Amino acid sequence: MSVAEAAATAEVQEPGGTLRSSSPRHIPVVGVVTEDEEAQGAFKTMDLNRVINLLEETDKDDLEEKQLKSVKKLVQCYQNGLPLRDLAQIFKILNLCAEKIENQPHFIESAFNILKLCGLPFLKKKVSDEITYAEDTANSIALLGELMKIPNSELRIQICKCIVDFYHAEPPKKHITGYQQASSSYKIKMAEVGGLAKTMVQSLALLENQLVEKLWVLKALQHLSTSEVNCTLMMKAQAASGICAHLNDPDPSGQLLFRSSEILWNLLEKSPKEEIIQQLSNLECLLALKEVFKTLFMRGFSHYDRQLRNDILVITTIIAQNPGAPMIECGFTKDLILFATFNEVKSQNPLVKGLKLSNSYEDFELKKLLFNIIVILCKDLPTIQLLIDGKVILALFTYVKKPEKNKIIEWSAAQYEELQLHAIATLSSVAPLLTEEYMLCQGNAQVLAFLEWCESEDSFFSHGNSFHGTGGRGNKFAQMRYSLRLLRAMVYLEDETINSDLCEKGTIQQLIGVFKNTISKSNDKEEAIILEIQSDILLVLSGLCEHHIPRKEIFGTEGVDIILRVMKIDPTKLQTGLGYNVLLFSTLDSIWCCILGCYPSEDYFLEKEGIFLLLDLLALNQKKFCNLILGIMVEFCDNPKTTAHVNAWRGKKDQTAASLLIKLWRKEEKELGVKRDKHGMIIDTKKPLFTSFQEEQKIMPLPANCPTLAVMDVAENIRAKIYAVLGKLDFENLPGLSAEDFVTLCIIHRYLDFKIGEIWNEIYEEIKLEKLRPVNTDKKFLETITTASENIGKMVASLQSEMIESQAHQDVQNEQKVYTKIQATHKQRELANKSWENFLARTSNAKTLKKAKRLQEKAIESSRYSEHPPNAVFHRTDIKGLNTTVPSGRVVTVESTPARLLGGPLTDTDIALKKLPIRGGALQKVKAVKTVNESKKSVPT
Repeated sequence: MSVAEAAATAEVQEPGGTLRSSSPRHIPVVGVVTEDEEAQGAFKTMDLNRVINLLEETDKDDLEEKQLKSVKKLVQCYQNGLPLRDLAQIFKILNLCAEKIENQPHFIESAFNILKLCGLPFLKKKVSDEITYAEDTANSIALLGELMKIPNSELRIQICKCIVDFYHAEPPKKHITGYQQASSSYKIKMAEVGGLAKTMVQSLALLENQLVEKLWVLKALQHLSTSEVNCTLMMKAQAASGICAHLNDPDPSGQLLFRSSEILWNLLEKSPKEEIIQQLSNLECLLALKEVFKTLFMRGFSHYDRQLRNDILVITTIIAQNPGAPMIECGFTKDLILFATFNEVKSQNPLVKGLKLSNSYEDFELKKLLFNIIVILCKDLPTIQLLIDGKVILALFTYVKKPEKNKIIEWSAAQYEELQLHAIATLSSVAPLLTEEYMLCQGNAQVLAFLEWCESEDSFFSHGNSFHGTGGRGNKFAQMRYSLRLLRAMVYLEDETINSDLCEKGTIQQLIGVFKNTISKSNDKEEAIILEIQSDILLVLSGLCEHHIPRKEIFGTEGVDIILRVMKIDPTKLQTGLGYNVLLFSTLDSIWCCILGCYPSEDYFLEKEGIFLLLDLLALNQKKFCNLILGIMVEFCDNPKTTAHVNAWRGKKDQTAASLLIKLWRKEEKELGVKRDKHGMIIDTKKPLFTSFQEEQKIMPLPANCPTLAVMDVAENIRAKIYAVLGKLDFENLPGLSAEDFVTLCIIHRYLDFKIGEIWNEIYEEIKLEKLRPVNTDKKFLETITTASENIGKMVASLQSEMIESQAHQDVQNEQKVYTKIQATHKQRELANKSWENFLARTSNAKTLKKAKRLQEKAIESSRYSEHPPNAVFHRTDIKGLNTTVPSGRVVTVESTPARLLGGPLTDTDIALKKLPIRGGALQKVKAVKTVNESKKSVPT
């Protein structure tokens, strides 16, 4: 809404207090304002359109004076702030004034005064004004960047001041009735939308030799670069390369370097880092950085200079990560190597002559940054010669030694320890590239001697303050960790010269001893670092012993013992995340490299139940370990003693090794998406081993040296290894298998046949895709092989069906046996119940008892011989007249009242006149005993 329209609809308050609506007449340039309104800070309403029209006129003689006067009144009117609704017109007036400056210099002051207004708060009448006038505001602020093209120093500086004020908002000098200040971040957001940062970067090209103006522009850009949006706009305007190239420009105040480095930092943090690095990776920028860094390094002595020097080095380190950066070509790499080593290696280079680093925090950080940039620079192979010339290995090895007592060093104890660890970590990256220099410095001997000191009981208090010192406070574990990392890096080069030198110096025995000592020193506080040390020791031993039987013999039983100890760890610790997983991987690798192939070690491993421990780990069913364990099992099965151990193993619920392997096979096939029915039988006899991935991928013609999907499948899952282990155990007479296991075993037994058929099928399909026609004989062979493979699948499927049917029949028989047993049990219970009923009937009914007795006597008589031999004496075995149905003889034992109640066999039998004594024992006569009746008579009535 324009000012005229707003005034036409507004209500003006008269002095009397009544309200009247304003008429639709033209509003004068200066409105009438009461004393009350002026005291409250009300705006003097302006017809801005009239001012614009006046500035656009060109055909009057006294026009310039009127124009300047109208702009002056505008400045007076808006001295407390700029309403958002008038902003577009005010900036249009500013632009018109700017256009007149070239021919009418008097308008410089007018433009300057309007620019001052831009630093005042923006005011809104409604809450929605910020949204309503957002586009106009953004375009207006963007105009500030365009005005930088005006060749006037005062205007340019005022524009920069105005932008800086965006970030330091102040409240209005007077409260304006009906208006509120826009939010503090509104100007900043509108500057982002309008793309002000981009035009300000472009304006730097106009200020090559104008230092003051350039510093103000850099100050404005420093504020603008705190926003990610602005940093992206600056990146598109090539701000990084433009600012960096002029870092070394003359500036007595030092502001140019400070503000430029701050802007570069912000660009690296808040815009796409790769793009900024690419912009800075040119010769011009790196030369400027080099000269600035050298100047600060050699002549910077203040705290501020040292901080700025370190910032420049960090920026250089980030650029050096780009392999395309011409670090060597500009000579920066050579200088950095010199600065990194001049303290440790004497140099006659004039750049470092007389230089010495102090133990200040900034110089300490510089030393660490120089070590860090060496690690980055060594990734570029052409740098290697410069590292050799700079004697970097020799300089770094000055830190790989035990602290010497009473020796004066320029660093504090904590600083020296951190530099020592940092130097050893740097050696781990640099030494593998400079093996000759490493050996010339007796690297192996120095590292082993340092490792021996780490293991010793010498009094040493480690501070453990740094990143590299984590976990090493009050001990030497941090030094031990980085020494072992260095050894590991050198051993894994597989350089026989280095490895032989290590073995000749007794490294294998020393490392085994270190491992044992770490076990005795382990505690919960340093558990993570100790686990890492143990893992590295096992990896170094693996690298030394692999493919060398004599070294495996040196590893011997002591080495096997530490491996067995690790394998006995609690499985729940594998989930703690402290490093037990890595330790276990290292242990399995050392079994492969240090034990397998050495028969005495293998036998000792078996004797100590090592195979049982391997199978226990396999039974944990952790996929990350299965492949490696099965590979070890395959190799161990070449030892004839292994089979007995594998068959003797029992897991949970008496599970056997064969059952475990078959279970793993089924799980693997389920994960691979192999088609099986609910019983585990083959569904597709043509492709019995096909995974879901193989089904999705189409067969493509490949060169002869490229493995096909069928071949890659062998290496990518554990089925081939399970087949190999079961094959070496012999598929017959495997203990502890269920019917389901036997069904799966049929497939495993024919794995090789199926895989061969699968590969031949791929060959046949590739021939078809390449539209080749084999000769009749070859075609016949191919068809025969394909048919034979399919027949094997059908045969296995048939065998599986028979097994399932047989098992079903066996289940029915077993079920019938169970039912028969249940039935017999019920019948026995019925007979027992009937016998009990007969017994009750005999004891409760005399007739029934007599009848039973007669039947018993009759049965006895019928069982006797009817004729007796002559002169034989017959003895009766029963008692006449005895009405019992139990067998009886002449001597009968009668169970009567227990003796303990009657007092024993020596007591009198006149029980009616006796009384049991309280003290127990046999019954005794009591002198005065009264019967119950007598006691009643003696009571008086």
